[in-house]
Amino acid sequence: MFADLTPLRTSPDYRRLWVGNTISWTGAAMTVFAVQLQVYDITRSSLSVGVVGLCSLVPLIVFGLYGGAIADSVDRRKLGLASSGGLGALSVVLAAAALLDYHRVWLLYTVVALQSVCGALNSPARSAMIPRLLPPEQLPAANALNSVTTTSGFMLGPMAGGLVVGLWGYQAAYLIDAVAFTGAFYAMWRLPSMLPERTDGKRGRASVLDGLRFLATRPNIRMTFFTDMAAMVLAQPKALFPAIALIWYGGDAVTVGLLGAATAVGALLGSVFSGWQGRIRRHGVAILLSVAAWGLAVAVFGVTRNLWLGLFFLAVAGWMDSISMVFRTTMLQAATPDEMRGRLQGVFIVVVAGGPRLGDFLAGTVADLTSPELAITGGGLACVLVVALLAARWRGFARYDARSPQP
Repeated sequence: MFADLTPLRTSPDYRRLWVGNTISWTGAAMTVFAVQLQVYDITRSSLSVGVVGLCSLVPLIVFGLYGGAIADSVDRRKLGLASSGGLGALSVVLAAAALLDYHRVWLLYTVVALQSVCGALNSPARSAMIPRLLPPEQLPAANALNSVTTTSGFMLGPMAGGLVVGLWGYQAAYLIDAVAFTGAFYAMWRLPSMLPERTDGKRGRASVLDGLRFLATRPNIRMTFFTDMAAMVLAQPKALFPAIALIWYGGDAVTVGLLGAATAVGALLGSVFSGWQGRIRRHGVAILLSVAAWGLAVAVFGVTRNLWLGLFFLAVAGWMDSISMVFRTTMLQAATPDEMRGRLQGVFIVVVAGGPRLGDFLAGTVADLTSPELAITGGGLACVLVVALLAARWRGFARYDARSPQP
Protein backbone atom coordinates (compact mmCIF):
# COMPACT_ATOMS: atom_id res chain seq x y z
CA MET A 1 0.00 0.00 0.00
CA PHE A 2 2.69 2.50 0.99
CA ALA A 3 5.31 3.73 -1.45
CA ASP A 4 7.72 1.03 -2.60
CA LEU A 5 11.15 1.89 -1.18
CA THR A 6 12.99 -0.82 -3.10
CA PRO A 7 14.90 1.66 -5.34
CA LEU A 8 16.22 3.43 -2.24
CA ARG A 9 17.32 0.14 -0.69
CA THR A 10 18.94 -1.46 -3.73
CA SER A 11 20.73 1.44 -5.43
CA PRO A 12 23.03 3.70 -3.38
CA ASP A 13 23.45 6.00 -6.40
CA TYR A 14 19.70 6.46 -6.78
CA ARG A 15 19.31 6.89 -3.01
CA ARG A 16 21.86 9.72 -2.94
CA LEU A 17 20.27 11.31 -6.01
CA TRP A 18 16.79 11.15 -4.47
CA VAL A 19 17.85 12.56 -1.12
CA GLY A 20 19.88 15.34 -2.76
CA ASN A 21 17.04 16.26 -5.11
CA THR A 22 14.49 16.27 -2.28
CA ILE A 23 16.60 18.71 -0.27
CA SER A 24 17.42 20.95 -3.25
CA TRP A 25 13.84 20.92 -4.58
CA THR A 26 12.50 22.21 -1.27
CA GLY A 27 15.17 24.92 -1.23
CA ALA A 28 14.33 25.90 -4.80
CA ALA A 29 10.61 26.17 -3.98
CA MET A 30 11.51 28.36 -1.02
CA THR A 31 13.51 30.66 -3.30
CA VAL A 32 10.67 30.90 -5.83
CA PHE A 33 8.36 32.05 -3.05
CA ALA A 34 10.94 34.47 -1.62
CA VAL A 35 11.61 36.07 -5.03
CA GLN A 36 7.90 36.65 -5.63
CA LEU A 37 7.56 38.15 -2.16
CA GLN A 38 10.59 40.38 -2.67
CA VAL A 39 9.37 41.61 -6.05
CA TYR A 40 6.07 42.58 -4.47
CA ASP A 41 7.85 44.33 -1.59
CA ILE A 42 9.84 46.39 -4.09
CA THR A 43 7.08 47.20 -6.59
CA ARG A 44 3.75 46.69 -4.75
CA SER A 45 2.52 45.39 -8.12
CA SER A 46 0.85 42.03 -8.74
CA LEU A 47 1.68 42.42 -12.44
CA SER A 48 5.37 42.60 -11.57
CA VAL A 49 5.02 39.40 -9.57
CA GLY A 50 3.34 37.78 -12.58
CA VAL A 51 6.34 38.68 -14.73
CA VAL A 52 8.45 36.43 -12.48
CA GLY A 53 6.54 33.44 -13.83
CA LEU A 54 7.02 34.65 -17.39
CA CYS A 55 10.78 35.04 -16.85
CA SER A 56 10.85 31.43 -15.69
CA LEU A 57 8.49 29.93 -18.27
CA VAL A 58 10.01 31.26 -21.50
CA PRO A 59 13.59 30.00 -20.90
CA LEU A 60 12.22 26.70 -19.60
CA ILE A 61 10.30 26.08 -22.82
CA VAL A 62 13.06 27.32 -25.14
CA PHE A 63 15.93 25.57 -23.40
CA GLY A 64 13.95 22.48 -22.46
CA LEU A 65 14.28 21.09 -25.99
CA TYR A 66 17.92 22.09 -26.36
CA GLY A 67 18.74 20.88 -22.86
CA GLY A 68 17.44 17.47 -23.84
CA ALA A 69 19.60 17.47 -26.98
CA ILE A 70 22.65 18.41 -24.91
CA ALA A 71 21.86 15.61 -22.46
CA ASP A 72 21.96 13.17 -25.39
CA SER A 73 25.33 14.52 -26.57
CA VAL A 74 27.52 14.79 -23.47
CA ASP A 75 28.23 13.04 -20.18
CA ARG A 76 24.96 13.55 -18.28
CA ARG A 77 26.80 13.45 -14.98
CA LYS A 78 28.96 16.43 -15.97
CA LEU A 79 25.92 18.29 -17.30
CA GLY A 80 24.12 17.65 -14.02
CA LEU A 81 27.11 18.87 -12.02
CA ALA A 82 27.44 22.05 -14.08
CA SER A 83 23.73 22.91 -13.95
CA SER A 84 23.44 22.11 -10.21
CA GLY A 85 26.49 24.27 -9.53
CA GLY A 86 24.95 27.06 -11.59
CA LEU A 87 21.72 26.93 -9.62
CA GLY A 88 23.60 27.10 -6.34
CA ALA A 89 25.74 30.02 -7.56
CA LEU A 90 22.66 31.98 -8.65
CA SER A 91 21.17 31.57 -5.17
CA VAL A 92 24.41 32.99 -3.77
CA VAL A 93 23.98 36.01 -6.09
CA LEU A 94 20.48 36.58 -4.71
CA ALA A 95 21.74 36.28 -1.14
CA ALA A 96 24.64 38.69 -1.78
CA ALA A 97 22.32 41.27 -3.33
CA ALA A 98 19.97 41.03 -0.34
CA LEU A 99 22.85 41.35 2.12
CA LEU A 100 24.10 44.45 0.28
CA ASP A 101 20.57 45.94 0.21
CA TYR A 102 20.71 45.96 -3.60
CA HIS A 103 17.00 45.59 -4.24
CA ARG A 104 16.52 45.77 -8.01
CA VAL A 105 13.70 44.02 -9.83
CA TRP A 106 15.74 43.64 -13.03
CA LEU A 107 18.34 41.61 -11.11
CA LEU A 108 15.67 39.30 -9.69
CA TYR A 109 14.15 38.80 -13.14
CA THR A 110 17.55 38.07 -14.65
CA VAL A 111 18.49 35.53 -11.98
CA VAL A 112 15.10 33.80 -12.29
CA ALA A 113 15.58 33.48 -16.07
CA LEU A 114 19.09 32.06 -15.61
CA GLN A 115 17.84 29.65 -12.96
CA SER A 116 15.24 28.45 -15.45
CA VAL A 117 17.95 27.86 -18.04
CA CYS A 118 19.99 25.81 -15.55
CA GLY A 119 16.87 23.86 -14.56
CA ALA A 120 16.08 23.13 -18.22
CA LEU A 121 19.58 21.68 -18.60
CA ASN A 122 19.49 19.78 -15.32
CA SER A 123 16.11 18.08 -15.52
CA PRO A 124 16.56 16.07 -18.78
CA ALA A 125 20.02 14.92 -17.68
CA ARG A 126 18.79 13.85 -14.24
CA SER A 127 15.69 12.06 -15.57
CA ALA A 128 17.66 10.25 -18.27
CA MET A 129 20.03 8.90 -15.60
CA ILE A 130 17.39 7.01 -13.63
CA PRO A 131 16.87 4.12 -16.10
CA ARG A 132 20.65 3.60 -15.99
CA LEU A 133 20.62 3.29 -12.20
CA LEU A 134 17.65 0.93 -11.75
CA PRO A 135 16.15 -2.14 -13.44
CA PRO A 136 12.96 -1.52 -15.49
CA GLU A 137 10.66 -3.13 -12.93
CA GLN A 138 11.70 -0.53 -10.32
CA LEU A 139 10.99 2.52 -12.49
CA PRO A 140 7.33 2.98 -11.37
CA ALA A 141 8.43 2.96 -7.72
CA ALA A 142 11.25 5.40 -8.47
CA ASN A 143 8.93 7.80 -10.27
CA ALA A 144 6.44 7.63 -7.40
CA LEU A 145 9.28 8.53 -5.02
CA ASN A 146 10.25 11.41 -7.33
CA SER A 147 6.65 12.60 -7.12
CA VAL A 148 6.99 12.69 -3.32
CA THR A 149 9.98 14.97 -3.83
CA THR A 150 8.19 17.44 -6.09
CA THR A 151 4.86 17.60 -4.27
CA SER A 152 6.42 17.86 -0.81
CA GLY A 153 8.75 20.57 -2.13
CA PHE A 154 5.82 22.55 -3.51
CA MET A 155 4.05 22.30 -0.15
CA LEU A 156 6.96 22.79 2.26
CA GLY A 157 9.01 25.29 0.25
CA PRO A 158 6.59 28.23 0.42
CA MET A 159 5.83 27.59 4.10
CA ALA A 160 9.53 27.43 4.96
CA GLY A 161 10.21 30.48 2.78
CA GLY A 162 7.61 32.58 4.54
CA LEU A 163 8.93 31.56 7.95
CA VAL A 164 12.60 32.16 7.09
CA VAL A 165 11.98 35.50 5.37
CA GLY A 166 9.85 36.66 8.29
CA LEU A 167 12.48 35.73 10.86
CA TRP A 168 15.82 36.43 9.15
CA GLY A 169 15.17 38.15 5.83
CA TYR A 170 15.52 37.27 2.16
CA GLN A 171 19.24 36.65 2.34
CA ALA A 172 18.68 33.76 4.77
CA ALA A 173 16.21 32.05 2.42
CA TYR A 174 18.60 32.38 -0.53
CA LEU A 175 21.60 31.14 1.47
CA ILE A 176 19.66 28.11 2.69
CA ASP A 177 18.76 27.35 -0.93
CA ALA A 178 22.43 27.63 -1.98
CA VAL A 179 23.44 25.20 0.76
CA ALA A 180 20.58 22.86 -0.19
CA PHE A 181 21.95 22.55 -3.72
CA THR A 182 25.10 20.96 -2.34
CA GLY A 183 23.01 17.84 -1.70
CA ALA A 184 22.16 17.46 -5.39
CA PHE A 185 25.72 18.40 -6.37
CA TYR A 186 27.21 15.75 -4.06
CA ALA A 187 24.83 13.08 -5.39
CA MET A 188 25.83 13.91 -8.97
CA TRP A 189 29.51 13.90 -8.00
CA ARG A 190 29.28 10.33 -6.69
CA LEU A 191 27.66 8.99 -9.88
CA PRO A 192 29.65 7.13 -12.54
CA SER A 193 30.07 8.60 -16.01
CA MET A 194 26.75 8.76 -17.86
CA LEU A 195 27.58 9.04 -21.55
CA PRO A 196 24.51 8.35 -23.76
CA GLU A 197 24.40 4.85 -25.21
CA ARG A 198 24.26 5.07 -29.01
CA THR A 199 22.94 2.11 -30.97
CA ASP A 200 24.95 3.20 -34.01
CA GLY A 201 28.11 3.59 -31.97
CA LYS A 202 28.61 7.17 -33.15
CA ARG A 203 29.29 10.21 -31.02
CA GLY A 204 28.43 13.79 -31.76
CA ARG A 205 25.87 16.48 -31.21
CA ALA A 206 22.33 15.17 -30.88
CA SER A 207 19.71 16.92 -33.01
CA VAL A 208 16.46 18.32 -31.60
CA LEU A 209 14.79 17.61 -34.95
CA ASP A 210 15.86 13.96 -34.80
CA GLY A 211 14.20 13.72 -31.41
CA LEU A 212 10.97 15.23 -32.76
CA ARG A 213 11.07 12.89 -35.78
CA PHE A 214 11.50 9.95 -33.43
CA LEU A 215 8.51 11.11 -31.39
CA ALA A 216 6.39 11.50 -34.54
CA THR A 217 6.82 7.80 -35.35
CA ARG A 218 6.30 6.41 -31.84
CA PRO A 219 2.54 6.39 -31.05
CA ASN A 220 2.75 5.10 -27.47
CA ILE A 221 5.19 7.78 -26.31
CA ARG A 222 3.27 10.41 -28.26
CA MET A 223 0.08 9.38 -26.49
CA THR A 224 1.64 10.09 -23.09
CA PHE A 225 1.98 13.72 -24.18
CA PHE A 226 -1.48 13.90 -25.77
CA THR A 227 -3.24 12.60 -22.66
CA ASP A 228 -1.33 14.99 -20.40
CA MET A 229 -2.23 17.93 -22.64
CA ALA A 230 -5.89 16.86 -22.55
CA ALA A 231 -5.83 17.10 -18.75
CA MET A 232 -3.71 20.22 -18.33
CA VAL A 233 -5.18 22.34 -21.14
CA LEU A 234 -8.85 21.37 -21.03
CA ALA A 235 -9.38 20.71 -17.30
CA GLN A 236 -7.13 23.17 -15.46
CA PRO A 237 -9.23 25.22 -12.99
CA LYS A 238 -6.39 26.90 -11.04
CA ALA A 239 -6.69 30.31 -12.72
CA LEU A 240 -10.30 30.54 -11.53
CA PHE A 241 -9.61 29.84 -7.85
CA PRO A 242 -9.57 33.53 -6.79
CA ALA A 243 -12.94 34.16 -8.45
CA ILE A 244 -14.72 31.04 -7.25
CA ALA A 245 -13.33 31.40 -3.72
CA LEU A 246 -15.30 34.64 -3.48
CA ILE A 247 -18.32 33.85 -5.69
CA TRP A 248 -19.00 30.24 -4.71
CA TYR A 249 -17.70 30.04 -1.17
CA GLY A 250 -17.74 33.65 0.05
CA GLY A 251 -14.12 33.19 1.10
CA ASP A 252 -10.89 35.16 1.01
CA ALA A 253 -7.18 34.64 0.35
CA VAL A 254 -7.12 31.72 2.80
CA THR A 255 -9.80 29.98 0.74
CA VAL A 256 -7.74 30.51 -2.42
CA GLY A 257 -4.77 28.94 -0.65
CA LEU A 258 -6.82 25.93 0.38
CA LEU A 259 -8.03 25.39 -3.17
CA GLY A 260 -4.49 25.65 -4.49
CA ALA A 261 -3.13 23.23 -1.89
CA ALA A 262 -5.82 20.59 -2.34
CA THR A 263 -4.43 19.08 -5.56
CA ALA A 264 -0.92 19.04 -4.09
CA VAL A 265 -2.17 17.23 -1.00
CA GLY A 266 -3.94 14.67 -3.18
CA ALA A 267 -0.82 14.19 -5.30
CA LEU A 268 1.33 13.71 -2.20
CA LEU A 269 -1.09 11.12 -0.78
CA GLY A 270 -1.10 9.36 -4.15
CA SER A 271 2.69 9.19 -4.06
CA VAL A 272 2.83 7.99 -0.45
CA PHE A 273 0.27 5.24 -1.11
CA SER A 274 1.80 4.12 -4.42
CA GLY A 275 3.11 0.67 -3.56
CA TRP A 276 0.51 -1.05 -5.77
CA GLN A 277 1.66 0.72 -8.93
CA GLY A 278 4.70 -1.50 -9.39
CA ARG A 279 2.38 -4.47 -9.98
CA ILE A 280 0.58 -2.81 -12.89
CA ARG A 281 1.72 -3.90 -16.35
CA ARG A 282 -0.88 -2.20 -18.58
CA HIS A 283 0.54 1.29 -18.26
CA GLY A 284 -1.49 2.64 -21.18
CA VAL A 285 -4.77 1.60 -19.56
CA ALA A 286 -3.64 3.11 -16.24
CA ILE A 287 -2.86 6.44 -17.94
CA LEU A 288 -6.18 6.57 -19.81
CA LEU A 289 -8.20 5.77 -16.68
CA SER A 290 -6.33 8.17 -14.39
CA VAL A 291 -6.48 11.10 -16.85
CA ALA A 292 -10.20 10.48 -17.43
CA ALA A 293 -10.69 10.33 -13.65
CA TRP A 294 -8.85 13.68 -13.33
CA GLY A 295 -11.29 15.22 -15.82
CA LEU A 296 -14.29 13.71 -14.07
CA ALA A 297 -13.13 14.92 -10.63
CA VAL A 298 -12.63 18.44 -12.00
CA ALA A 299 -16.08 18.33 -13.63
CA VAL A 300 -17.73 17.33 -10.33
CA PHE A 301 -15.76 20.03 -8.51
CA GLY A 302 -17.33 22.53 -10.92
CA VAL A 303 -20.83 21.80 -9.67
CA THR A 304 -20.07 21.68 -5.94
CA ARG A 305 -20.82 24.63 -3.68
CA ASN A 306 -19.61 23.15 -0.41
CA LEU A 307 -16.00 24.11 0.22
CA TRP A 308 -14.91 20.87 1.90
CA LEU A 309 -16.56 18.76 -0.76
CA GLY A 310 -14.85 20.87 -3.41
CA LEU A 311 -11.49 20.39 -1.70
CA PHE A 312 -12.11 16.64 -1.63
CA PHE A 313 -12.67 16.44 -5.38
CA LEU A 314 -9.62 18.60 -6.07
CA ALA A 315 -7.57 16.23 -3.90
CA VAL A 316 -8.96 13.29 -5.88
CA ALA A 317 -7.90 15.06 -9.07
CA GLY A 318 -4.39 15.54 -7.65
CA TRP A 319 -4.25 11.86 -6.70
CA MET A 320 -5.20 10.85 -10.26
CA ASP A 321 -2.61 13.22 -11.68
CA SER A 322 0.12 11.60 -9.58
CA ILE A 323 -0.88 8.16 -10.89
CA SER A 324 -0.84 9.41 -14.47
CA MET A 325 2.54 11.06 -13.96
CA VAL A 326 4.16 7.88 -12.62
CA PHE A 327 3.06 5.75 -15.56
CA ARG A 328 3.69 8.41 -18.20
CA THR A 329 7.23 8.99 -16.92
CA THR A 330 7.90 5.26 -16.62
CA MET A 331 6.72 4.63 -20.17
CA LEU A 332 8.87 7.48 -21.44
CA GLN A 333 11.94 6.10 -19.68
CA ALA A 334 11.42 2.42 -20.45
CA ALA A 335 10.25 2.61 -24.07
CA THR A 336 12.73 5.26 -25.25
CA PRO A 337 16.27 4.21 -26.27
CA ASP A 338 18.96 5.77 -24.09
CA GLU A 339 20.29 7.91 -26.93
CA MET A 340 16.89 9.67 -27.18
CA ARG A 341 15.95 9.94 -23.49
CA GLY A 342 17.33 13.43 -22.97
CA ARG A 343 15.48 14.89 -25.93
CA LEU A 344 12.20 13.22 -25.01
CA GLN A 345 12.59 14.48 -21.44
CA GLY A 346 13.08 17.94 -22.95
CA VAL A 347 9.75 17.62 -24.75
CA PHE A 348 8.24 16.42 -21.46
CA ILE A 349 9.44 19.62 -19.76
CA VAL A 350 7.87 21.79 -22.46
CA VAL A 351 4.53 19.94 -22.17
CA VAL A 352 4.52 20.01 -18.37
CA ALA A 353 5.50 23.70 -18.26
CA GLY A 354 3.37 24.94 -21.14
CA GLY A 355 0.21 22.84 -20.76
CA PRO A 356 -1.03 24.32 -17.45
CA ARG A 357 -0.32 27.86 -18.69
CA LEU A 358 -2.44 27.24 -21.79
CA GLY A 359 -5.06 25.71 -19.52
CA ASP A 360 -5.08 28.83 -17.34
CA PHE A 361 -5.61 31.00 -20.41
CA LEU A 362 -8.38 28.78 -21.79
CA ALA A 363 -10.21 28.54 -18.46
CA GLY A 364 -10.02 32.29 -17.89
CA THR A 365 -11.25 33.05 -21.39
CA VAL A 366 -14.20 30.64 -21.21
CA ALA A 367 -15.13 31.85 -17.72
CA ASP A 368 -15.16 35.49 -18.88
CA LEU A 369 -17.29 34.64 -21.93
CA THR A 370 -19.68 32.31 -20.07
CA SER A 371 -19.27 31.39 -16.40
CA PRO A 372 -16.70 29.74 -14.09
CA GLU A 373 -19.00 26.75 -13.67
CA LEU A 374 -19.17 26.09 -17.43
CA ALA A 375 -15.42 26.62 -17.79
CA ILE A 376 -14.59 24.08 -15.07
CA THR A 377 -17.29 21.45 -15.57
CA GLY A 378 -17.23 21.75 -19.36
CA GLY A 379 -13.45 21.51 -19.35
CA GLY A 380 -13.48 18.39 -17.19
CA LEU A 381 -16.04 16.67 -19.42
CA ALA A 382 -14.10 17.75 -22.52
CA CYS A 383 -11.00 16.08 -21.05
CA VAL A 384 -12.90 12.81 -20.59
CA LEU A 385 -14.23 13.01 -24.15
CA VAL A 386 -10.83 13.73 -25.68
CA VAL A 387 -9.24 10.84 -23.75
CA ALA A 388 -11.95 8.52 -25.09
CA LEU A 389 -11.32 9.76 -28.65
CA LEU A 390 -7.56 9.32 -28.27
CA ALA A 391 -8.03 5.78 -26.94
CA ALA A 392 -10.27 4.95 -29.90
CA ARG A 393 -7.82 6.45 -32.42
CA TRP A 394 -4.68 4.76 -31.04
CA ARG A 395 -5.99 1.48 -29.66
CA GLY A 396 -2.55 -0.02 -29.31
CA PHE A 397 -1.88 2.32 -26.40
CA ALA A 398 -4.29 0.36 -24.19
CA ARG A 399 -2.39 -2.82 -25.07
CA TYR A 400 0.97 -1.44 -23.92
CA ASP A 401 2.66 -3.99 -21.64
CA ALA A 402 5.50 -2.94 -19.34
CA ARG A 403 7.06 -6.40 -19.71
CA SER A 404 7.73 -5.61 -23.38
CA PRO A 405 7.86 -1.80 -23.69
CA GLN A 406 7.23 -0.56 -27.21
CA PRO A 407 7.48 3.14 -28.07
